[in-house]
Amino acid sequence: MGGFFGTVSKTSCVTDLFYGTDYNSHLGTKRGGLATYSEEQGFIRSIHNLQSSYFRTKFEEELDKFKGNAGIGIISDTDAQPIIINSHLGRFAIVTVAKVTNLKELEEELLSQNMHFAELSSGSTNQTELIALLIIQGKNFVEGIENVYNHIKGSCSMLLLTEDGVIAARDKWGRTPIVIGKKEGAYAATSESNSFPNLDFEIERYLGPGEIVRMHADRLEQLRKPDDKMQICSFLWVYYGFPNSCYEGRNVEEVRFTSGLKMGEQDDCDADCVCGIPDSGIGQALGYAEGKGIPYHRAITKYTPTWPRSFTPSKQELRSLVAKMKLIPNRAMLQDKRIIFCDDSIVRGTQLHDNVKILFDYGAKEVHMRIGCPPLIYGCPFIGFTASKSDMELITRQIIKELEGDENKNLDKYATTGSPEYEKMVGIIAKRFGLSSLKFNTIETLIEAIGLPKCKVCTHCFDGSSCF
Repeated sequence: MGGFFGTVSKTSCVTDLFYGTDYNSHLGTKRGGLATYSEEQGFIRSIHNLQSSYFRTKFEEELDKFKGNAGIGIISDTDAQPIIINSHLGRFAIVTVAKVTNLKELEEELLSQNMHFAELSSGSTNQTELIALLIIQGKNFVEGIENVYNHIKGSCSMLLLTEDGVIAARDKWGRTPIVIGKKEGAYAATSESNSFPNLDFEIERYLGPGEIVRMHADRLEQLRKPDDKMQICSFLWVYYGFPNSCYEGRNVEEVRFTSGLKMGEQDDCDADCVCGIPDSGIGQALGYAEGKGIPYHRAITKYTPTWPRSFTPSKQELRSLVAKMKLIPNRAMLQDKRIIFCDDSIVRGTQLHDNVKILFDYGAKEVHMRIGCPPLIYGCPFIGFTASKSDMELITRQIIKELEGDENKNLDKYATTGSPEYEKMVGIIAKRFGLSSLKFNTIETLIEAIGLPKCKVCTHCFDGSSCF
């Protein structure tokens, strides 16, 4: 997916920029980049590969080279960023959190207009450069960003570092967030509001869908009003978001806790304790324990110092290794226990398969799994959801193909909680992985926990309901 941070200050922005960007590290593992601007030295940029190290390690020693009161930073799971452009709009640097599903089509269109691409990412066109080329087709930055909104399929939120402040533009449908922070003498924009507390920023407001603002050190200038329709990704609360972060005024941990609480209140399963699969299953499990009225135990713990999030590696072998090695079971808390485990989701089943075997091997009497979202039936065409290249990597689609002979048949029935098709699919997943029982959250409970109208939340991966 990826996350960014940008700031404009009356004094040097470098320290805030460095730490603010680092606080988005849970959203990506491939590349990190920083760019600053000062009248004396112009644009200064650096990009590093993060696949073998962490953002702070890569950038700490070169911080002294960055100068200026304005800057942008990115943790990217896609292309190398920031890109610096010199155009009729002036010089600017750009970072994006984007997924452009019609990249090839737009690339051919721009090449036919005698434009060229200088940047490549893994042998393909750098989508951030493509977005920049769409921007410079406009007469001004706002018209250029609207050109992006009108051409891309997928999603795109962006920060532009210009010679006159930082422009923040949220995705047209609001699928990915931008949060504005303010403190004395500075403004900031970020994907994740957990960037703010330790840097003394307070949340000023959340940009609306398609809204564009320019940040100065002492004021926020609205360049484009927000659109009415929104489709913010529900998976931000289920999985991506850091517990301290808020989107649309709704805190991630609070949503997970509330969702688990409601599931626990409705569940008639007999169990001795509840445990959350780290990290994003913990909030749900704490709520579930309260709703169910049974204790929360840490029966499995994540070894945090060295293992990344397991959805990010592109190779299945490495994903499996990460999923297995990062979680350590505690025999003392598992022995002879009937345990309910809470996890955020089941994508391929890689982690579930390994986790269940370990839990039984370490003495669990029963292993019941409760998932914080509905079954993932549809791939996501809007944001960088996983490293999956095909819907057939979803365990649900594999089972549907086994049952129907066609992975695309009767998807609406399998997505409907309580239908015969749904119950059969869930039963097969539980049996395949040796679970004592398996239950998924419902869309209704998830939306109630999020606290926004269903029409403003994208649940496409569960019910196929959204569109471009």
